[in-house]
Amino acid sequence: MKAVIAQLNLLVGDLTGNAAKILAAAESAAAVNADLLLTPELSICSYQPEDLLLRPAFIAACKAEVEALAAKLPPKLAAIVGTPWRDETGLYNAAVVLRGGKIEAIYRKMDLPNYSVFDDKRYFEHGNSATVFEAGGVRVGVLICEDVWLPRAAALAREAGAEVLAVINGSPYDAEHLAAREAACRERAAEQGLPVIFCNLVGGQDEIVYDGQSFVMNGEGEVTQRLPGFVEVTAVVEFDGNAPKPVRYNTPPSTAADVYAALVLAVKDYINKNRFPGIVLGLSGGIDSAVVLAIAVDALGCDRVRCVMLPSKFNASISLEDARWMAGIQGIRYDEIPIEPVYVAFEAALADQFKGYAEDASEENLQSRIRGTILMAISNKTGNLVLTTGNKSEMTTGYATLYGDMAGGFGVLKDCDKELVYELANYRNTLGRVIPERVITRAPSAELRNDQTDQDSLPEYPILDEIMSLYMEHNLSAADIKAKGLPAADVDKVVRLLRINEYKRRQAPVGPRVTARAYGRDWRYPITSGWRE
Repeated sequence: MKAVIAQLNLLVGDLTGNAAKILAAAESAAAVNADLLLTPELSICSYQPEDLLLRPAFIAACKAEVEALAAKLPPKLAAIVGTPWRDETGLYNAAVVLRGGKIEAIYRKMDLPNYSVFDDKRYFEHGNSATVFEAGGVRVGVLICEDVWLPRAAALAREAGAEVLAVINGSPYDAEHLAAREAACRERAAEQGLPVIFCNLVGGQDEIVYDGQSFVMNGEGEVTQRLPGFVEVTAVVEFDGNAPKPVRYNTPPSTAADVYAALVLAVKDYINKNRFPGIVLGLSGGIDSAVVLAIAVDALGCDRVRCVMLPSKFNASISLEDARWMAGIQGIRYDEIPIEPVYVAFEAALADQFKGYAEDASEENLQSRIRGTILMAISNKTGNLVLTTGNKSEMTTGYATLYGDMAGGFGVLKDCDKELVYELANYRNTLGRVIPERVITRAPSAELRNDQTDQDSLPEYPILDEIMSLYMEHNLSAADIKAKGLPAADVDKVVRLLRINEYKRRQAPVGPRVTARAYGRDWRYPITSGWRE
């Protein structure tokens, strides 16, 4: 048997465009005399369509597009295409086998994930039976994503005569997920003694990034072929009987390289799929905006990136020097708009309202909100989307200003803690230096008052990030975190700040998820709550 994995970058709801990509992959597969084509989960509409699945017209359109596609495909090729499928028993997350101009078989996903970013049970019914068909003299059993993480579906496929498991997926990226996927497939291969072809979606979809990184595994659980991450690609898989032939492949890159590639893809697809002409970014001369700038240029090219430095009297001269240097070396449009005259005007307008109150964070936040207003005005006029630069450590502690530095359309570093931001900066400089070393080594500062540093208000970032990870990503209690030797005062402070700043996070822009738990779809805490741990 000869199979082709089509690791496709699809667009949710673009049924015609997605069908055209599947057809092109099928024609390429037929050109190399392939017997079987795998496309990702829900490939006709792409994953995740969310509440589009509640609209009858959408479900009907998916079915019509699948039927039209079947008539266009090369007649001898068996193509596995993902689609929502409604029958008299309900709506299913399905995989249809298209061959000879018709729908030859339908597999209905058995195991429906309903955790983290997944809501399959909101939309779909459970399937209950295996689907096995012949391709190139081999019996192929179909599974969909979560089915391979649990034993039942694979066992039923083998009982029905499967000699190879073909798994189509919409498996989101996070820094630990590739190893977990391979471990799950290795477990199924060992249980059933069957090889696995794992075809995964690639591309950015709002806050989710699909990394591709499809692979093939033999019946002993050894990876015999692996596709690259974060790129759309097709690959031929050749079998000797039901044993996949090994091919040379590259080992997975470092975590920083993987995360960087995920963020570049997320920005590229969010901007392009939503048809923004480009982006505008407030460049401060600090580490966060420096990394976001590098990602934006790598994603979109220098012609579609515009930066604005918005200095006040509190900005150090090296901040301006470094901002100018970074903009110059990356060849982007760069403007400076001093905010001091606007700030003075705001102070005058608010003088009566602020009378009798001591100066505090209100004056600092006013500077941030002036910057946010200017950036949003430029966005409004040009159509370019504002990228925000806040990181996960800041989102955790509320070290960000609503309607100020949080104003924008896409939060690139929203799921990257501060330590990871430094790793990303150092990694990007290994590809070519675009961030000055002193931007990486100097103490981070919001520069909203004289001699300010982040650590005036927050614990040291290595400590803060570890507390955040243990509490937010791994659900440890404050007492358990203290028992690990972390400073009790810092633990209490971070947990308190995390709790009281949920209202801010709800108003933050979407941003790409790169950890196992991100603020957004898989963090659902009430703003109004009387519970204390």
